[in-house]
Order: sequence, then structure tokens, then C-alpha cells
Amino acid sequence: MPLLSGMAQASAQLLSRHPRRVAAGLGVLLLGTGVTAFGIAPLAPDAADLPVTRIVEAVPFAPLSPDALGPALPFTLYRSEAVRRDDTPQSLLQRLGVQDPAALAYLRNDPAMRDLFGARTGKLVTVETNDRHELLRLQARWLPGDERSFTRVTVENGDQGWHTSVEAAELEPTSQLAGGVIRSSLFAATDAIGLPDSVAVQLAEIFGSDIDFRRDLREGDRFSVVYETLNADGEVMRTGRVLSASFINNGKTFEAVWYEPPGQKGAYYGFDGQSSRKNFLSSPLAFTRVSSGYGMRFHPITGKQKAHLGVDYAAPSGTPVRTIGDGVVSFAGWRNGYGNTIEISHRGNQSTLYAHLSRIGVRQGQKVEQGEFIGAVGSTGLSTGPHLHLEFKVKGVHQDPLEVARKSESVPMQAEWRAGFNAVAALQRAQLDAARSVQQASAE
Repeated sequence: MPLLSGMAQASAQLLSRHPRRVAAGLGVLLLGTGVTAFGIAPLAPDAADLPVTRIVEAVPFAPLSPDALGPALPFTLYRSEAVRRDDTPQSLLQRLGVQDPAALAYLRNDPAMRDLFGARTGKLVTVETNDRHELLRLQARWLPGDERSFTRVTVENGDQGWHTSVEAAELEPTSQLAGGVIRSSLFAATDAIGLPDSVAVQLAEIFGSDIDFRRDLREGDRFSVVYETLNADGEVMRTGRVLSASFINNGKTFEAVWYEPPGQKGAYYGFDGQSSRKNFLSSPLAFTRVSSGYGMRFHPITGKQKAHLGVDYAAPSGTPVRTIGDGVVSFAGWRNGYGNTIEISHRGNQSTLYAHLSRIGVRQGQKVEQGEFIGAVGSTGLSTGPHLHLEFKVKGVHQDPLEVARKSESVPMQAEWRAGFNAVAALQRAQLDAARSVQQASAE
């Protein structure tokens, strides 16, 4: 008892002299006790030590009858195929997976099918069938010509049996944007970005008087284009006209925008209103290569050196030939070594001659406009192969057709067209800028 009293007195004296140290010591002691208590808390039994009991019971299995799931839901299958050469209703339906003798018998006797399986191939046909592959509906669309309309044929199996409807509808125009960089040639650049060949041809046409696409192109040249596609029920049927374009060649920019005044023939102009249309086109063919230029050469048949007073364009037989300027046909027929020949008189005592044609499509005295098709490439007369021979004369004296086209005057815009043109040019400028942004983004 005296010992405990003495310890109490000593503790009291220690607490009075060093209160903070005593409090800190008690805190550490309590903390250590708490940790120790946590560390020795009992855990649940280990699952691996628990006993395992396996229970096996027989479960009866009764197969389901088809009726237990209820009636099967009908469904429709959609398939599309393009009409091929020598296709018949039977061969087309087979590729489309249609197994319907009644539908085949109807299509074989349907007059509309004669147009579907006509000379033109590539017409897209879409069918709808049920789960038994029986035909419910067939629809096809195609272009009857170069117009801005299309033909839609629909064959349906309704309550009254089979029925065919044929209707004409307007194509819906939409604008497409594109841009590219020249690495080797124009067509290589357009192929790289998936641009249709018809658009590439138009680019060469539009800028052909300013850029020699055979010799003037440089690696790194750039182009941007806004062009039209014509659609039928959401399907692109064909590519339309180039609406605006820009071409940077060797650091120089060339631009063009299409404008068609009300009731007038359209043409390409610069954004300043200066016409891009000149009195003479740079080529009588859509786009080809010059196989023999103007000047002295060795004649391919005689083997002698002789002045070549025209330009030869290599092209397959049957390629359409067009007049490079407005005029009147002064001759259309056979002319010795020229073979089938057309000669056209133009203003200012100028004339053009088109030789070795396989076909003549105009008659003497007929008026023709620039770009109008007048015949087809051939190999008649003194010719070693299919090509077009073009000559240009001024007052009866031969001139280089390429130089004449390059130096020909532009057709001016009439003053009353200016307001309408400015509105079109503003819209096309915005779209062309967007096309340029697309081209820059793809390049980066």
C-alpha cells in the first residue's frame, strides 16, 4: 500500500512538471495498443478448409415442339445486282437468289423487261423476297439517254397478282467537292482520290487553252473542283458538269466557274467575269494524246521527209469527233488520201479539216456549234492506224491548230448577265474554298 501511494505521488509530480511529454507518451501507447488489437482480430475460416459435398440429381428433359415457340415471324430479304451482257430474266433471278417460277414466267412475258435487258449493261436491279425466296418486289432504274431524267420500273406481286409500273422521274443534282495533287499526270492524281474520269476530262477541257497537260504539268501542282452528280432515289446514276474549278500550275492559278444565263447557252468564266470559252477548242477529241505534231516529219507510209500540215490525235476507232469552233460544213465526203473528210468554214476566212474518219455525222451546208459531234475516228484513206488528222487554215494558209487555239480570243460576257453571274460566282467561290480545304486536309 505505501508502495502504490509513492508511485502515485511520483506520477503526479511527473505530470505536473512535464504535462506534454506524458500526454504524448500515453498517445503512443494507446495507438500501439489499437494497432495490436487490429492485428490479432480473428478471421473467418479459410474456404479451402471447409468440407465439399457434391449433389447429383437427374433432371427430366422434354423436347420442345415447334408450336411451343409460336409461329415464325416472316422476314424480307433485299438483294441487288447489275444487269450483265447476255443476261436473261432467269439468269438474273438466279444471281439474286430468287426461286419463284411464277415470277420468272411473268418477267419473261413483261414488255418492260425488254428495255431492262437491252443493249446497255450495268443497270442496277433490286429485289425483295420472303423467307421462301419468292419474289415480292423488283425495281430497276436506268438512264434512257443523256437527259436529266431516269426511268424507274417496278414489278410487284399484290392482291390482284403481278403488276408492272414504268415511270420517268427527274434526277436530283447534288454538289461534290474534291481536290488533289499532281505527282505524275492528271489522271493519276484524279484516280488517287477516286475522282470520276469524266470530271478529269472536263478539267483538261476547261484549262486546256491555258495549260498543256502533256508538257506543262509539274509535280506539286494542285487542283480543286466542285462537280455535279445526278441521283435517282439516292443512287448516283452519272456524273454531271464541273461547276467550278481551280488549278495551280507552276505557281500560277487558273480558275473557272460555270454560268448558264436564262435561255442561253452556258459557258465557263473566270470569277472576274472574263470568259474561259475561246473561239476554238484546244482539241477535237474529249482528251487524248498528240501522236504527230505540226511541222516537218518522216511520212509513215512513204518514208520520206515531208511537212506535216496538221496535228494527229491517236484514239480508238469510233471515238467521237467534235468541231473546235462554230461554222458551216463546206465539205463532207471522201477526199483521196484523207479518206472520209469533213471541212468546216469559220469566221474570218478560217477553216478546219477532219480526216480519216470512220463515220461522217454531218452534211454539207449544215451549221455546227463549237463542241458539236460531227463524226468518229477511223483509219480511212492513207492511214497506218486509227487516228484523227486535224488541219487549220487562215485565208488558205496552214497554221498550227494548237497555237491557234491557244491564242484565240475569248467570248465576252454580256452586260445584262452580270448580276446573275455574280450571285452564282459567290456561291461557287464558297464551295470551291471548301473543296480546297478538303484537298489540303487530305494532303496533310
